[in-house]
Amino acid sequence: MNNNQKTTINNTISFVKKTLENAEGGHDWFHIERVYKNANLISKTENVNDYIVALGALLHDIADAKFYDGDETVGPKMARDFLESQHVEESIIDHVVNIINHISYKNSLNTSGEKWSSPELEVVQDADRLDAIGAVGIARCFNYGGFKNRPMYDPEISPNLNMSKEEYKKSAAPTINHFYEKLLLLKDKMNTASGKKIAEQRHDYMEQYLEQFYAEWDGAK
Repeated sequence: MNNNQKTTINNTISFVKKTLENAEGGHDWFHIERVYKNANLISKTENVNDYIVALGALLHDIADAKFYDGDETVGPKMARDFLESQHVEESIIDHVVNIINHISYKNSLNTSGEKWSSPELEVVQDADRLDAIGAVGIARCFNYGGFKNRPMYDPEISPNLNMSKEEYKKSAAPTINHFYEKLLLLKDKMNTASGKKIAEQRHDYMEQYLEQFYAEWDGAK
């Protein structure tokens, strides 16, 4: 990156920190920072534009739709307005906005929607999905479940393994169900070799956690 790009990255970090200072704990600045670090790590083994990856990682959750009544246009517009204020090239802005529009897991459930991809999206998407699994992923999952006042687990409510995008967005299922409806599926949806390798270990950790959770729930240990 050149000096102007580095300045833009630093300005973006300040903007994101300020915008998300009161965000829910699983979607706050620290989530962005972890995704940013993961993306930088994965980028080292991929042929990508590091500047676009950095901007995509930093802005991918600037306004998550679930905190804006499901409005999926807020985040991309906020990112575009900010990048325009930084005089970023239009082609780069378009690329970053496309990353924001296509990164979400729920969009993979929309079989009729527009398909778009790029090496940079694949890196940022892997980095974001890595933060949804493993020890941090478990913590984020229960933090959001508590934020929405959902039950941790209800043996009478089975996971829905065939949800549409709209069903996924409206789901209020117990937190444990989310492991089966999303988290345990992410390992096989990783795009990059580095992402897949990291995901394997984090996936195994979640399976061990669930085994322990059910044993404790049933009073078996």
